[in-house]
Amino acid sequence: MTNSISLREARRIALAAQGFGRSRPASVGKAHLRRTTERLGLHQIDSVNVLARAHYMPAYSRLGDYDRNWLDQAAWGKARDRKLFEYWAHEASLLPMDCHPLLRWRMARADRGEAGWKGLRAFAGERRGEAETLLERFRADGPLAASDFEGARNRSGWWEWGEAKQMLEWLFWAGHVTTATRRGSFERVYDLTERVIPPDILAIPTPEPRDAQRALIEQSARALGIATAADLRDYFRLKPDEASDAIQDLQEERALVPFTVEGMSQVMFLHRYAQAPRRMTARALLSPIDPLIWERSRTEKLFDFHYRIGIYTPAPKRSHGYYDLPFLLGDRIVARTDLKADRKSGRLLVQSVHMESGAPADTHGQLAAELGLLAQWLKLELVAPII
Repeated sequence: MTNSISLREARRIALAAQGFGRSRPASVGKAHLRRTTERLGLHQIDSVNVLARAHYMPAYSRLGDYDRNWLDQAAWGKARDRKLFEYWAHEASLLPMDCHPLLRWRMARADRGEAGWKGLRAFAGERRGEAETLLERFRADGPLAASDFEGARNRSGWWEWGEAKQMLEWLFWAGHVTTATRRGSFERVYDLTERVIPPDILAIPTPEPRDAQRALIEQSARALGIATAADLRDYFRLKPDEASDAIQDLQEERALVPFTVEGMSQVMFLHRYAQAPRRMTARALLSPIDPLIWERSRTEKLFDFHYRIGIYTPAPKRSHGYYDLPFLLGDRIVARTDLKADRKSGRLLVQSVHMESGAPADTHGQLAAELGLLAQWLKLELVAPII
């Protein structure tokens, strides 16, 4: 028999699983950041810097004022500080080191030319010798970026990458190189994987693909709390055939329990350790690629909130501005605000605010308070919000 649950209960479960509803720490430490990263399983990387690069935002939304340098150190710092690595998970992502063995099957598929962008797959076959020659350059010279190779600069866009950049990206997909650090322009600097990933992580035996996929689905379920099969697959971008057996196995073990949710046609799976709070006291501005909302159809079903970021929409068709962030209050998304960090003038610009239907009376005051905290975190002066 399938259990039933209300939409509001499902929403609160999802929020609690994502780390919302707890009081923000009075003083945020590195341990808070580590626990948040482990809870979410990954931070999607984004170079857009209109407000703050989006991979910094999920931890801020849950913890408040933390030192962004800690995330930089964990991702791209000295060996003793490294806790995260880069790979293609939910798009380009930062992941805890112990997730590395769980993604080696994807690296192996790319190495065989069975995964990754089609334009790069030639380097697994007829052009492999060229990629291996470039790999030798790393062994001889150490860390390198695409711009370090003659003729490697883009001509007019990412779809016209230079030859060296294409080879580097294939080597990255296939796990031969990884990100050693990022330069000031946010350019990726590559190095041999064995010189970046700690030896104790590399020594972990590589699980069979089915076992790794099962672990990834369970990790997705923990992070989401309650989710459809499509949601579970999407978190680490698994294909249906890569996830179906894992979901079935986890159901049989009662790690996933099927539920029907009020107003939804698809079955949702509740993780066995998911919490179901009776009330939710969250208050946060959400990055466009926060894992709570990055799957737009899930966001619409759970929160009755239609969201399309303006940055990818032609100007005449933008309804809520260029870089609008949803505002979470309690267990609902009640508003959105278009923000810009004007670093030359040292100001946080609130360019527009749009309220959702039925937003509670205190939304304006709560949003103003949250904007003040955001400005403090970014070390900017808040320009009076248009609310």
